Amino acid sequence: MLYIAGLISSILPETRCFGLKRWLYSKAGVEIGLNVRICSSAMIIGSGRLSIGDNTWVGHRCLISSSSEIKIGANCDIAPNVYIGTGTHAITPDDVKIGGKELSADVCIGAGCWICANSVILPGVTLGDKCIVAAGSVVKQSYDGFSLIAGIPANLKKSLK
Repeated sequence: MLYIAGLISSILPETRCFGLKRWLYSKAGVEIGLNVRICSSAMIIGSGRLSIGDNTWVGHRCLISSSSEIKIGANCDIAPNVYIGTGTHAITPDDVKIGGKELSADVCIGAGCWICANSVILPGVTLGDKCIVAAGSVVKQSYDGFSLIAGIPANLKKSLK
């Protein structure tokens, strides 16, 4: 059903019909808050659970891929080309391929976060409320709320409190 919701959403105007998109994704099993706005080119895939809080924006060409659970808080802004995913592999140098057993680790993005363009949120990351992830960052560890993080890999640049 998630595939069908995404397919229908993809033919709707990019930044219009948000109510219809919310309805489609909710029927597909996404726990979706009030006034969530998902751009039509965003892709939501996977067999895991996804919840998106009220008043959150999911920008152009975002990819949200869940094999376990992703929680996105209320009042978040997720800019274009952001990747949020829960799946990875164990590293197995002695096996036939180095990317061995499939692993999943939940992702949690607190309320009021701003995930800037072209950022990547890797499996197992928890961001506290009102974090900013600078453009182009790769987040591979968790951060407390009110953190400005940037870089590849991302590090704490400053506390916003």
